[in-house]
Amino acid sequence: MSDCLFCKIVNGIIPANKVLENDNFLAFRDISPQAPVHVLVIPKKHFEDISELSQKDLELSAGLMKTASEVARVENLDAGFRIVLNTGEDGGQTVQHIHAHVLGGRGLTWPPG
Repeated sequence: MSDCLFCKIVNGIIPANKVLENDNFLAFRDISPQAPVHVLVIPKKHFEDISELSQKDLELSAGLMKTASEVARVENLDAGFRIVLNTGEDGGQTVQHIHAHVLGGRGLTWPPG
């Protein structure tokens, strides 16, 4: 999608601080981190949210979790981490391109928000 912020990052139009990249996913540091480690993992192909992704591509859905876990390993989050998927306005989604937040580097409290 030409007006999607994350699609522009995937296409190199907007720079990002990359953590990991493979054929299907890109992981980069959040510009407004909520923890010492805050990395976003996005599929390179555009899907609006987890509901759309899970209905259209189960293999890519699984790949998102696998890639998020790989980010946690690369970032040395051995003591623990959180993966967050915000969906819809009430869920706190601000960019309409599915993305997983990988958070860690400190103790994380519950409830989150």
